[in-house]
Amino acid sequence: MKKQNILITGGFGLLGKPLTLKLINLKHNIFILEKKKNSKRLIFLPKKPKMIIQGDFTNKKLVESIIKKNKINAIFHLGAITQVLDSLKKPYETHSVNVMGTINFLENIRLINKKITFIYSSSDKAYGELNKRKEYKEDDTLDGIYPYDVSKSASDLICQSYSKTYGMKVGIIRCGNIYGPGDLNLGRLIPEVILSTIAKKKFIIRSNGRARRDYVFVEDVVDAYLKLFNKIKSSKDHLKIYNVSSKFNYSVLQVVNMILKKMNSVKLKSIVSNTSKQELNFQRLNYSKINRDLGWKPKTDMQIGLEKTISWYIKFYKFLKNNKK
Repeated sequence: MKKQNILITGGFGLLGKPLTLKLINLKHNIFILEKKKNSKRLIFLPKKPKMIIQGDFTNKKLVESIIKKNKINAIFHLGAITQVLDSLKKPYETHSVNVMGTINFLENIRLINKKITFIYSSSDKAYGELNKRKEYKEDDTLDGIYPYDVSKSASDLICQSYSKTYGMKVGIIRCGNIYGPGDLNLGRLIPEVILSTIAKKKFIIRSNGRARRDYVFVEDVVDAYLKLFNKIKSSKDHLKIYNVSSKFNYSVLQVVNMILKKMNSVKLKSIVSNTSKQELNFQRLNYSKINRDLGWKPKTDMQIGLEKTISWYIKFYKFLKNNKK
């Protein structure tokens, strides 16, 4: 593929870092847009992007300037408010960032160059609660209820609208729960359990622990994004939407217990506080479409994925402890 100038939001996130590295290895020019500069995080990017731009993608004029100045050919929009608890406390900010931030990119692409490829990071939560269905497929209705879920439902539909109305090349991935080494959002389930266990503290489950989710290893997700990117660049179709997930569907309690067992800490039995009740009970994605169209399937067994993840947090425990947000 011809070298591209690619803009990535959320480039220092769990998914953003390995995706950035893969794209750099493919000889693309990578520009990361981040709200706040944090030079300490650069240790997790052994190969540096062409440029790290400090700025907020809710600023439409800034987005316009970045796209024009750097002659951007493609955008991976991974950045968002992702923590469910944060979105419950700050619904206005969640919609401002997740929805209006997405619109800023789409509208600028429409006005500047409709040939720019836009890859949007949606979520399984965009579908809402899985009720009578066994699993969600790509043509099912998007029906989020809670602030984060709705922000993803809305942004997903808006991406589709821009593609269908203006002929823009848009790729959408609706992903299950991503996990793996390098997640600096330490309030998420897997990092928090591992760090609590390293510190020999009992992990407090905020929910009832029975909510079930699909879990998919980050490197497998990166592979899916790259396959989608390659496909949409060469396809006559302007819109591609795929579920990305795995066969590993577990409850919170099951995931916690798996980690405790792997870390030889089963005596640190978790505490179920049941203080957070506003969340989906059960979600499962059918990913047969991306397997059929792009030949993608998850390769990493969850037991192996957890071992790699635990090893990473043990290695960087002191750094993370000394550099909390």
